[in-house]
Amino acid sequence: MSDNQICDISNEVLEELKKFRFSKSKNNAALILKVDREKQTVVLDEFIDDISVDELQDTLPGHQPRYVIYTYKMVHDDQRISYPMCFIFYTPRDSQIELQMMYACTKSALQREVDLTRVYEIRELDELTEEWLKAKLK
Repeated sequence: MSDNQICDISNEVLEELKKFRFSKSKNNAALILKVDREKQTVVLDEFIDDISVDELQDTLPGHQPRYVIYTYKMVHDDQRISYPMCFIFYTPRDSQIELQMMYACTKSALQREVDLTRVYEIRELDELTEEWLKAKLK
């Protein structure tokens, strides 16, 4: 754990990240991670295969931060299909300050582990829509 990182990243998360990155799935998929406050460790919350952006929005808790690694099946104007992967840092405005700090201070380390260039932050679940994601991924 580095000086500016509050939480460790569990080995389970590192393994799941590796599997997720190299998955051959042709569906939208989400790897949802959370902080275990007592252990001060980033742990796997849930892996969901074949999940739309709307379903992802419904899955995330309204008052607790989460890290989401999301693969999106994107059909381009010329009908090509790509599967961009992005890192979404969700931190609701009304979540506890202590939790917000734990997530914010661990975000950079997790971002380095995930090694993605598409990194987005949302504060409200309403922001997480398919239109928003498509605009970000263009």
